[in-house]
Amino acid sequence: HQPMFHLLVNLSFLEIWYTSNIVPKMLLILIAKQKAISVAGCLAQFYFFGSLAATECLLLAVMSYDRYLAICQPLHYPILMTGPLCVRLAASSWLCCFLLTAITMVLLSRLTFCGPNDIDHFFCDFAPLVHLSCMDTSLIETITYATSSAVTLVPFLLIIASYSCILAAILRISSSTGRQKAFSTCSSHLIMVMMFYGTLIATYLVPSANSSRLLRKGFSLLYIILTPMFNPIVYGIKT
Repeated sequence: HQPMFHLLVNLSFLEIWYTSNIVPKMLLILIAKQKAISVAGCLAQFYFFGSLAATECLLLAVMSYDRYLAICQPLHYPILMTGPLCVRLAASSWLCCFLLTAITMVLLSRLTFCGPNDIDHFFCDFAPLVHLSCMDTSLIETITYATSSAVTLVPFLLIIASYSCILAAILRISSSTGRQKAFSTCSSHLIMVMMFYGTLIATYLVPSANSSRLLRKGFSLLYIILTPMFNPIVYGIKT
């Protein structure tokens, strides 16, 4: 059980910083009406938001691989998913995402922002920031799209592949009790994946028309606040 709990520690630590990066400033904006933020502060908020969101995608993929080994390769699980391997996978997730987001961060810092400098969002997200620039942003948008696709779409496909194998293995179990027991070992993680990716896809696949901006803001609140709030409940009750 140690690898999964090690990954849960990483996920809990990540979501503490994930919400702490955005929620305090958002409360100042909504309650205290302190709507100003410096350019450096805005870029820093975006950097940590992007890095932590991408890291969560990779950690969820690592956790799905752990569940795949536990259900599909139960006898080899202690040999394949060792403590050192789990640490390396988690550390690689953190390092990779913070380095990739740094590329976008550097490109954003080189943009020239023209007035009015009003960000139409609760926090400093990529699209609202780019819309404020009076420079050609095609290069940074292309690079950001490529890097964000790499850290969101690829882990999502790995999760789908892992659960396809898990589902096939569960269906091969003859007894209903055995199938229920096998499914219960990955149900918590599956709920987390559906909540996180469901809100993430709904946010960034919504058309960018003015009528849908409010809807996009609402969806963004779901994966910023509700998902980190429900994850400890889901895993706490299960554990």
